[in-house]
Amino acid sequence: MNPIGLISMQYARPFTAEHFPLFSRMRSLGFDFVELLVPEPGEIDLDAARRALADAGIGVILAARVNLQRNLASDEAAAHQAGIDYLRYAADCAAALGAEIVGGPLTGNPLVFAGRAPAPVQESERLARKERCVTGLRQAGDHAAAAGIKLAVEPLNRFESDVLCTAQQAIELLDAVEHPAIGLMLDTFHMHMEEASIPEAIRLAGPRTIHFQANENHRGFLGTGSTDWVEVCRALHDVGYEGPISLEPFRRNDDRFGVPFAQWRPPHEDESERLAASTSFLKSHLNLTRYRR
Repeated sequence: MNPIGLISMQYARPFTAEHFPLFSRMRSLGFDFVELLVPEPGEIDLDAARRALADAGIGVILAARVNLQRNLASDEAAAHQAGIDYLRYAADCAAALGAEIVGGPLTGNPLVFAGRAPAPVQESERLARKERCVTGLRQAGDHAAAAGIKLAVEPLNRFESDVLCTAQQAIELLDAVEHPAIGLMLDTFHMHMEEASIPEAIRLAGPRTIHFQANENHRGFLGTGSTDWVEVCRALHDVGYEGPISLEPFRRNDDRFGVPFAQWRPPHEDESERLAASTSFLKSHLNLTRYRR
């Protein structure tokens, strides 16, 4: 059965040594691994973190956090090179922690959360962006492959990326990169906005998908939104997906007017029951899908 994980931002950001005891808590709630943000230099002791993960019996995957200064798509040579260097660094961190995958919007060019508004581009610039991403991913991929790491490129919704938004676009990019260490990461939250059909997109991506994030349309706990998890799990089953699946619930328990939701914030109450229920919900759907005909 697919390993199920929880993204560490559910508890803390940044995730530091003081949060290591949460690994055991996550394991007790039914999670098989934790998805950590790639730590910034000096933010965490990688050897100590690896020991803490092993002691808790929980695996790890890393999520890259790109910005405009480390940006594969950038036409600025320094930012483009910094994007390559960052992915190499992320692969080294993954190897040190015992992870095998680094996922995220690796192509860079973040939008609203980076304070950059979307703008139209000329066809020549669109093609140049693609070429810069292809070149950068190949170089980072060589380094990752040598470390035994795979890089998973994630399409984001149109408000967070103007480079890569759909599974079809990601397939075009991966076909151009053509590197064994570069795969695809899909997130149902973003897919709700950009795909005509989430199950069809999963089937289209097929074996290219090496990491999957199972999130509700409103980022709440699984089963509380409008996602058709029966069809999602059927599609994963149809393509033979056996890789890791992360959950990234962001709490939505305040519907008062004017309360912003587009932000991370720590929990104000014990959410263990809901997290355990979400894990059980997804595992049950994945397990039972083989009997649905």
